[in-house]
Amino acid sequence: MGASMQTRMMNTSVTRSAKAPKAKKSRPDYSVPALDKGLDVFEALAASDTSLSLTELAGALGQTPSAVFRILDRLEGRSYIVRDPVSGRYRLSLKLFELAHTHSPVQQLITMSGKPMRDLAESVRESVHLSVLSSGRIVVLLDIGSPLRVRFAHEIGSQFPPVLTNSGRLLLAYLPPELLEEHIEKDPDYAEFSPDQKDAFHEELKKIRRNRYAVSSSEERAGMKDLAVLVGNPAIGTTAALAIACLSGSKNNVDINRLLTALQACAAKITNSMGVSYDRDASL
Repeated sequence: MGASMQTRMMNTSVTRSAKAPKAKKSRPDYSVPALDKGLDVFEALAASDTSLSLTELAGALGQTPSAVFRILDRLEGRSYIVRDPVSGRYRLSLKLFELAHTHSPVQQLITMSGKPMRDLAESVRESVHLSVLSSGRIVVLLDIGSPLRVRFAHEIGSQFPPVLTNSGRLLLAYLPPELLEEHIEKDPDYAEFSPDQKDAFHEELKKIRRNRYAVSSSEERAGMKDLAVLVGNPAIGTTAALAIACLSGSKNNVDINRLLTALQACAAKITNSMGVSYDRDASL
């Protein structure tokens, strides 16, 4: 009896062990040291304001000059970098820029934004849309409707005046000063502003840059509030506005902060999926 009970207990123990969940495997290491070193050279040259010598590159990367020279020789042979014939210093060529522009950034934005925006709309129960600044107008690229029966939608391809819309002002706020000046000089809506309105407009752009988001009452629908955050990196000229339009009467400050936090997380996910980095916490 005792032996039989012991046998059953041992069998039960074995069975339970066999069914116990396996520990999650760590991600396999597929590192390619030579490739990593080549990418280190790219990033070092991209981060430098001036061309770099072999000695400077080797020191910055913690590598021997002979090891770095072999990498530089291959990159130069493939026209990714250029060596000055007089000084012998290295800089990036425009080949990477050329390769990057073989794919439409707009199409990439749409492709990378679909799932994160659907997840966001499902999570916050609000409609979400993505728009860009193009030819002096705000153009809606993508709109994901709220899962609720009553929803607010923006037709894909619809266009709006930038200075009169929340998303437009967000994107204008991140333009370089010379491009912003060029834009508003041609904008018919800005031309109709009084001097006081123009001053208020520029103060709002400064506020958007400080806050890193834009919130305003909707110009399109009474009783609505628009929230928008930036997707992409303004330093490379690739940006879009990720936005939510919601009923202002049902949204207190806690709700607005919750929606902004969710918007920013979604924008960061889209930006990262495009292979673009942008530190939203860095000072402007």
